[in-house]
Amino acid sequence: MLIPINNNQISRLIPSVATGGQFKYALGNPRKILQRLIISSIGGVITFLISVSQDRNQTYSLWLLLCVMFFLYILWGPIVEASRKNLKFKQYKFFSIFDGIISDIYQIEKVEETREQTNKYGRLELIENKRSWLVLELEDDDGYLSKISFPMENKHSLLDKGLKIRCIVSSN
Repeated sequence: MLIPINNNQISRLIPSVATGGQFKYALGNPRKILQRLIISSIGGVITFLISVSQDRNQTYSLWLLLCVMFFLYILWGPIVEASRKNLKFKQYKFFSIFDGIISDIYQIEKVEETREQTNKYGRLELIENKRSWLVLELEDDDGYLSKISFPMENKHSLLDKGLKIRCIVSSN
């Protein structure tokens, strides 16, 4: 069953600014954190050196402000990323709450990243990082609706065939 939701209720369900959980998710893996840290520190140091060399002229304050913004990129980067995802989701015209059951559940392997690396003989090898994804087939009183998939985590082991499920569905 689909229960329609109006725009006022959507703005309460999907915030414009990222929540704590969304910040944690957008922060990413250690590699992404390190990448943000490097960008933040290099950009901050370069803009700081430029601001120091300005010798208190008209653009000194601007360069100092840019320096602070670069150093805080490690914090505001994930907030902006998560907020953009929320705004992208809010662009749909119609929202509903789906109330149904899980008709089938299974796992698939998806390639997340591929890279080339040399082996001990100097030959290139293709390295693939795979991740398990959980696929749910949903149905309601009228029958089959759709599939949803997401990365598998330990907490998803509780999901089983026949369980009731409620989720937000969006469409244009």
